[in-house]
Amino acid sequence: MSGALSGVSCLVTGAGGFVGLRIVQMLLEEEDLGELRAMDKTVSGHLLQTCERSQKKIQVKVLEGDIRDKEFLHKACQGVDLVIHTAAIIDPTGHVSKETFMSINLHGTELILESCVKNNVRYFIYTSSMEVVGPNTRGDPIVNGHEDLVYDSTLGSCYGESKRQGEWAVLRASGRELQNGGSLVTCSLRPTYIFGEGSQFLQMHIDQAIQNGGVFHRISKKEALVNPVYVGNVAWAHVVAARAMRDPDIVKKMAGNFYYICDDTPHMSYSDLNHALGAELGLGVEGRLAFPYPLLYFVASIMELVSFLLRPFIRFVPPLSKHLLILLNTTFTFSYKKAQRDMGYSPRYSWAEARRMTSTWIASILPQRKEELKKK
Repeated sequence: MSGALSGVSCLVTGAGGFVGLRIVQMLLEEEDLGELRAMDKTVSGHLLQTCERSQKKIQVKVLEGDIRDKEFLHKACQGVDLVIHTAAIIDPTGHVSKETFMSINLHGTELILESCVKNNVRYFIYTSSMEVVGPNTRGDPIVNGHEDLVYDSTLGSCYGESKRQGEWAVLRASGRELQNGGSLVTCSLRPTYIFGEGSQFLQMHIDQAIQNGGVFHRISKKEALVNPVYVGNVAWAHVVAARAMRDPDIVKKMAGNFYYICDDTPHMSYSDLNHALGAELGLGVEGRLAFPYPLLYFVASIMELVSFLLRPFIRFVPPLSKHLLILLNTTFTFSYKKAQRDMGYSPRYSWAEARRMTSTWIASILPQRKEELKKK
């Protein structure tokens, strides 16, 4: 289906982000687009360089603006055929308020959907997350989960809840009548935990390992298996979905549906993923959690209670939350078979390739990170 997006005008929101930038790069490399609009709240040097390299081949516009700015979105969507909406705020530390999560991840999504309807944008792909499902507050495991699975998704995360409501808005909007009488077609992609070059979370763990004598902290039990996905395969899934939505037969299956996106990365814990990516560079990993899991859960509960009691006086953000502890220590794996069956997705990069490219990136930043941390 190569060339299926020939002549298409595409808007990518969050274009300077970890996933958004890879989608922009892949679209520019793979497709003969009529136009690409790369939108972000703050335009990074990486995004500008990526877009400038392709200016001769494809018309590229870089748009700087907020996803909550209604007038800006209206102008950004004029003349666009396809929107890939990756813009979101992510924060596992608890420093971002629920109001901020909702205003960006939910209200911003609702605003751009309205802009699509008013501007006759036909196709809309939403970058969701496995955290719209869980893990739930009890830490119930999922093994090779699929789209028809019934799971008690009582979430303990403002991020997960904001993304879930954003996804609902996207899927409900599929079939909405456009101003020109056509109809909007939407779908949602739910990646598992994303790793790869440029990951801020991975860099944070690398910094901690450097400060811990070259050993990654054990943040998850070895038996808490997840199936991480390489960022290049997540970007590829968006390109495959965009191509498939242009096919009149395939789009009937995809309209209003969500898909889990993962790849053939071996199932392992988050800590063992860090080790697998850093082992060739001499980075080790602790053998076990610093304290037994029940004790860590008790400590997290006490800290959350203290935070609640102090709320009228000062804002205290606990360094460890129950949700984060459950997330890191719950077996949570999914299958990409439905995405493969409906739209023809299969991973573009093997685990060996993803591991090699990520390890090469770690090697490139390791000396600088060591020097910067030494100065602190």
